[in-house]
Amino acid sequence: MLTGEIRNQVDRIWNEFATGGLSNPLEVIEQITYLLFLKRLDDLQTLEESKAARLGKSIERRIFPEGKDPKGRSYEDLRWSRFRNFAPAEMFAVIGEHVFPFLRNLGGDGSTYAHHMKDARFTIPKASLLAKVVDMIDHIPMEDRDTKGDLYEYMLGKIASAGRNGQFRTPRHIIQLMVELTAPTAKDVICDPASGTCGFLVAAGEHLRDHHPEILRDTALRKHFHEGMFHGFDFDNTMLRIGSMNMQLHGVENPDIRYRDSLGQDHAGEEEKYTLVLANPPFAGSLDYENCAKDLLQVVKTKKTELLFMILFLRLLKPGGRAAVIVPDGVLFGSSKAHKELRRLLVEEQKLDAVISLPGGVFKPYAGVSTAILLFTKTNSGGTDHVWFYDVSADGWSLDDKRTPLLSSEKLGSVTREQLSTEEHPKNNLPDLLTRWSQRDGSEKGNPRTAQSFCVPKGDIAAQGYDLSLNRYKEVVHELVAHKPPKEIIASLAELEKEIVLGMKELEEMIGS
Repeated sequence: MLTGEIRNQVDRIWNEFATGGLSNPLEVIEQITYLLFLKRLDDLQTLEESKAARLGKSIERRIFPEGKDPKGRSYEDLRWSRFRNFAPAEMFAVIGEHVFPFLRNLGGDGSTYAHHMKDARFTIPKASLLAKVVDMIDHIPMEDRDTKGDLYEYMLGKIASAGRNGQFRTPRHIIQLMVELTAPTAKDVICDPASGTCGFLVAAGEHLRDHHPEILRDTALRKHFHEGMFHGFDFDNTMLRIGSMNMQLHGVENPDIRYRDSLGQDHAGEEEKYTLVLANPPFAGSLDYENCAKDLLQVVKTKKTELLFMILFLRLLKPGGRAAVIVPDGVLFGSSKAHKELRRLLVEEQKLDAVISLPGGVFKPYAGVSTAILLFTKTNSGGTDHVWFYDVSADGWSLDDKRTPLLSSEKLGSVTREQLSTEEHPKNNLPDLLTRWSQRDGSEKGNPRTAQSFCVPKGDIAAQGYDLSLNRYKEVVHELVAHKPPKEIIASLAELEKEIVLGMKELEEMIGS
């Protein structure tokens, strides 16, 4: 649990970075990521040394070599446990001139993290700032997985502006909702083909620890959890470093987080490999045909990134695999041939389970686009009987740029620590959504289309040209309001006018006297 004191410490460091000339949040997080990685390397070597001492053998896997680096500095000085005790100026020189060159040529501790450090750059501008950051990290109880994971998540929350190519951070409570809806299992192989900070993969891992504790007791399941379960792709090297560190700090030892242009590269070797896709990909408009993977264009010819990503999800999934993905509203009702064909594929050839309409302010302050969550299962043989719709009007936070919590923290999110009252439901619909989702094949089928959630038979959707927008099927009830007859209203107005005239006369008499 992240204490208020640690949060305050992070906030102070953040301000120090800003005043020190490093104001880009991504760059700040990147620099902190390098330092966290250096601390991890030292911890790993300390572990190896303890093991060797206990067994009376030499160290099997040495990260920091014996002797000196090419510039004559002892490799021992490059370890966290050594340089943290140096004076700020010496620490600054050692890290800039010796540690980072070492880091770039590390070649790997065998992990995905080392791979992403090959082009590491040291950009902390001042020795005093470096010393403060090192001191802060050193005082965080890093053996506590929850604390270090929460700390990193807290820092990621400071990425306050949209990135390149339409990237923006998905709110954590929306990620958790999507993970709860898909309920990952111990044998799932999970992929996010636009992984960014790896928020979906981290949340899936946390869900599995809570709901399937056997995953860390059984040898085969534990190996799968650490090495085979999580796969994230991105084509931004900074995000790959940040994402892989986020996974490491949440206790996943060697996830598959790698550089991949998900829409541009062919998918040989990736096709039908995953059982669960969780994603909120960047929707950056259109691509040229020559920049699109040919195997995606073979399904539906389109330049629209949101449609290409939908095709990609279907290709990545194994038959029987399921997906929860965020799409812009245009995917639901777009009238182009490609839009219609994609929706037909989902409804007729796969199993479309649900369309969850999100309120327009969910991604503020990053973006104000209207979006929805689509949940579907890849079958290649149809299976859609009816589609469940839910209209989210509130997610627990205000829908303006400030995104202020509307309830206490115990009553936020989809799985709350305290039950919400009927009066509180209009402020946070997510717990109700989760409850109704579990009843979608039962009592929900009887809901009228005036309700917040309801089911629509496949035939009705086909008859509407596979339009999936909620408003196409939702019925609005107009309340009957009784007004007075016009003559009665005119009589009331005449009476009122008389009173005004009388009042004016009285006023004139008062002034005249």
